Amino acid sequence: MPALNRVQLIGWLGKDPDVRQTTSGKKVTSFSVAVNRRWKSGSDTRETADWFNIETWGRQADFCEQYLKKGRLVFVEGRLQTDRYEVNGETRYFTKVVASQVQPLDRHDTDAISDEEELTD
Repeated sequence: MPALNRVQLIGWLGKDPDVRQTTSGKKVTSFSVAVNRRWKSGSDTRETADWFNIETWGRQADFCEQYLKKGRLVFVEGRLQTDRYEVNGETRYFTKVVASQVQPLDRHDTDAISDEEELTD
C-alpha cells in the first residue's frame, strides 16, 4: 500500500533560525512559520495565524542560517514528524515539519541586484 507524508507551506518566519550542531557535527536549524488564514463570519472578516515548527538539516540548515531572518516570507516543503518526550512522568508529543526545501519568496536589499550592477556585468 503506498503512503504519502508531504507538507507545503507559505508563511512568515516568526524568529531567526536557531542553529545548533549534533554530537556528530551535523548542523540543524529550527524556526517557526506563521501561515495566515482568513474567513468571513457574517459581515466581519476574521483572521488568525497557524504556527508551524520547522527543522532543517545539513546543507539546507546552512542555507537557512545564512539567508533567513525573522519576518521573511518563505515556501517550505517537507514531511511531518512527531517526537515523543516525557516531563514529570507524563508523555508529551511534539509535531514538526522536517523540511527538504526552504525558499525565500520575498526580496530584501541584500538579495536584489542593483541596476548599476546589472549594467556593469
